[in-house]
Amino acid sequence: MQIGMIGLGKMGGNMTERLRRAGHEVVGYDHHPGRGDVDSLAELKDRLTTPRAAWVMVPAGDPTRQTITELMGLLEPGDLVIDGGNSHYVEDQEHAKMLGEAGIHFIDVGVWGLQNGYGLMVGGDDEDVNRLMPVFQALKPEGEFGFVHAGEVGAGHFAKMVHNGIEYGIMQAYAEGYELLAATDVVTDVAGAFCSWRGGTVIRSWLLDLLCKALNEDPGLENIRGVAQDSGEGRWTVQAAIDHAVPMPAISAALFARFASRQDDSPAMKVVAALRNQFGGHAVTASGTDADTAPASPAP
Repeated sequence: MQIGMIGLGKMGGNMTERLRRAGHEVVGYDHHPGRGDVDSLAELKDRLTTPRAAWVMVPAGDPTRQTITELMGLLEPGDLVIDGGNSHYVEDQEHAKMLGEAGIHFIDVGVWGLQNGYGLMVGGDDEDVNRLMPVFQALKPEGEFGFVHAGEVGAGHFAKMVHNGIEYGIMQAYAEGYELLAATDVVTDVAGAFCSWRGGTVIRSWLLDLLCKALNEDPGLENIRGVAQDSGEGRWTVQAAIDHAVPMPAISAALFARFASRQDDSPAMKVVAALRNQFGGHAVTASGTDADTAPASPAP
């Protein structure tokens, strides 16, 4: 299948390579000169055969809005736009309506992963989703899991938003457990205790594996300041819980703990910062220096 990929950064570039290895034709565009196969969205449109499919993989917010608006002026009725960034589900619904007035179809995809395939949470009409199934099958991990057609437009990013909210809560639980173990002289091998939980326990997980990796690299987390930023999806999750009157004490507390981390250097927040660095490559701040606020991006 042929598809255009707009945004060839860490996620978009690796997705492009995975699709090409699976035999798909990908025409790539990036705003950085020389990174893509074409130099403009207009050239991308001309390279794609009708009905076209263009996957947008740029940072959420203005970059996504601007890209989709430009595509609306270039594409033709029957073409399909896929937003695979970290957009808010409400914006998906607005974009679908805007594109629909021009006869252009729209799918939103919440994307998580990198090395072993991508967890895909998709929102859109059945016909549009089925059209892209060869692409989804190539991107997802091998096996039964890793893909869901979650519902109509907006459902993909809503599911990804809740996924990231759960991620906040799990990381916060590990972080608080670490701080308690480190605060007592009863346990003398804190890292060993955590790593022992990787087998035979109910709380083993990939996040626990990553925490052990971080502790092996820096046993006391001395090179990490206890400050954890948030990409915005935790806030959206809590806001959606308020909108739907759904109690969400654990995820809300995890979000507020990140806010608190920007005021005091916290051992628990060192764990959260270390985990975000391990799974998403998010920058960490060494002790004694100021933290930068990370912009929203397709990374969790």
